[in-house]
Amino acid sequence: MNSSGVSRALHHYAILTAGATLLLLMAGALVVGYEAGLAVPDWPLSYGTWMPPLVGGILYEHGHRMIAGTVGVLTTALVIWLWWKEPRRWVKALGLVAWVAVVAQAILGGLTVLYRLPVPVVIAHGCLAQTFFCLVLSLALVTSPAWERAAQAAEEPPAPDFWHLAAAATAALFIQLALGAALRHKALGLGPHWVWAGVAGFLVGWVCYRAVTELAVQDGLRKLARWLGGILALQVALGVASYAFRAVTQGIHEPQTSVVLITSAHLATGALLLGCSLLVTLLAYRRVAAAGKVASFAGDPQRTFA
Repeated sequence: MNSSGVSRALHHYAILTAGATLLLLMAGALVVGYEAGLAVPDWPLSYGTWMPPLVGGILYEHGHRMIAGTVGVLTTALVIWLWWKEPRRWVKALGLVAWVAVVAQAILGGLTVLYRLPVPVVIAHGCLAQTFFCLVLSLALVTSPAWERAAQAAEEPPAPDFWHLAAAATAALFIQLALGAALRHKALGLGPHWVWAGVAGFLVGWVCYRAVTELAVQDGLRKLARWLGGILALQVALGVASYAFRAVTQGIHEPQTSVVLITSAHLATGALLLGCSLLVTLLAYRRVAAAGKVASFAGDPQRTFA
């Protein structure tokens, strides 16, 4: 148990659920890349059964559904565990929000099939997937020892405006992922995605620069920000490669494996970038807020920021 009464096992289980969610995002990207969204025309069954022949596009679409079902079961168990063992009410509430999100995501997934891939619903499905990933990552963070250490390190918090900058970068990344979803489903052209990529990249780079120049070398938040910078560099490289491969294969009507794999990796790395930025934001806020609590309740050592 850590100081908040949360077991390490629960934290590791939350990490497992987040990892499964990232796998689900990649599976969804493969469905889009191989144009397999309607390979299975019915829902919730697949050709009237729970296990159709896994051939052609059915492999990707039904495989996506199987992973989604696994994530749903993992999330349900996580929420039950939180409500059984977690002492903090707000963490329990966050778990419940994650569970509602995964149910809504399943419903949107069904609607995309039943109504034959309506673009607004498909884009909402993609955006909610990223939101759910962020929720599960947040649960993994707040049940971790790092969350407790952040409060204990409140005597050396980052500048109060640092977490505002990190929050702006996280919001910009979410918008960028939404633009990417619109681009994949041909609701928008490449221009808005590229332009906003510059905005989001600038904000993320600024966060990394400030973390490296303002925080101590051994500071965990500084190390996490360096990871953020590395993921940003990888994401930019994958974005350029995706554009280049699409240009080379332009005019070929069949999905090309090279393009599908690169764009799927681009989506997964974008999710990791968003998640890492969110973790930086939450940890920065935790330390700034904890420092404020220490100052406010210095005369009452029994009161702590939980």
